[in-house]
Amino acid sequence: MTPGLMIKRALLLSFVLAGAAQADYSEHPEGKKFIADMVVEHKLNSADVTAALRKAKRSERVLELISKPAEKRLQWKGYRKIFLTDERINAGVKFWNENQEILEKAQLRYGVPASVIVAIIGVETFYGRIKGGFPALDALSTLAFDYPPRSSFFASELAQLFLLAEENDLDINELEGSYAGAFGMPQFISSSYRRYSVDFDGDNQRDLWTSLPDVIGSVGNYFYRHGWKNGQAVAEKTAITDAGKKLVVDSPKPSTSYKKLSKAGIYPKRKGTGKYSLLKLEAESGAEYWLAHHNFYVITRYNHSNLYAMAVHQLSQEIRSRKKNR
Repeated sequence: MTPGLMIKRALLLSFVLAGAAQADYSEHPEGKKFIADMVVEHKLNSADVTAALRKAKRSERVLELISKPAEKRLQWKGYRKIFLTDERINAGVKFWNENQEILEKAQLRYGVPASVIVAIIGVETFYGRIKGGFPALDALSTLAFDYPPRSSFFASELAQLFLLAEENDLDINELEGSYAGAFGMPQFISSSYRRYSVDFDGDNQRDLWTSLPDVIGSVGNYFYRHGWKNGQAVAEKTAITDAGKKLVVDSPKPSTSYKKLSKAGIYPKRKGTGKYSLLKLEAESGAEYWLAHHNFYVITRYNHSNLYAMAVHQLSQEIRSRKKNR
């Protein structure tokens, strides 16, 4: 056997052994620390947490998907095609018509337009059709222990998953969701589920899988708690000047004043809170420039992507327009 072949076989063997060693997350170095933390900080039973992590499986598909989300792969012209379709718009109108009373109740209580709530559910799961199908325990364990770029965040969400299951008497092995560990019709991550979901149907449970009132109310509450401004704009397309191009930013958080925009020859139609974010999006017809208001930033608290927030905004407008004209 040649030295080169021996090295290759040794490397292959080491890779196989490493994978086998990490197949049981209860024995993973970070898994052991996680178990200890759940016992000390949250008073969970060590045997229960250990047994759950022992059953968790590493998912290569999860690691593949988390490394190339659509929000980072696509420009606006490609991203828009996914969500601004006749099928999704028509399904949104149907969802609104079928749940109008609940949506009006949520809009009244939280100040968030029914069209925005509908659009969120439409973008996230196509009104409940597509919920992910990944075991939440597998997805979050994989990301917590085998995805270094965001291991701290996902370890925290894994802890929140255990607490969510404990508080709501749920079988942690049966919970399914997205590859990033979000679940239910509105795709709440574990911490958001615990913090922002509401019992909107009065049955003393917060059910984001099957209770449409809880789903709708929870989305409304999420935006309300993140500072949604009732009656204010989300975003508006604007003409651009050479001076205005220097004000373009990537961040959706409003930081540019009306005075600075007007000095650059850009005039918002609605002043809102008086701060704006000038964004550039690559559309089919070329570059588009948008003034993002405070409520646009609030939408990005759901998903930290300008493309996502614009898809929600435009889908909400299309659904509202089509509903009105029918």
